[in-house]
Amino acid sequence: MKLFVRPVDLTSVDTIVYHLPDGPTLSLNIDGINEFLDLELEQGHYCDTSDIDGILHFFPRGNA
Repeated sequence: MKLFVRPVDLTSVDTIVYHLPDGPTLSLNIDGINEFLDLELEQGHYCDTSDIDGILHFFPRGNA
């Protein structure tokens, strides 16, 4: 159980890349729809490169 979960700042994120088990990836362009989505990013690890290229790489629990 994590007591202190760092929130993910999605302001500079254009695309979320989900790294699924066994290697495939799913790319989700969130430009303009992030207000309507409740993204559960605390159940895994992420690599935020949004300041460089606008992409947040997400590795769900069990694939991190």
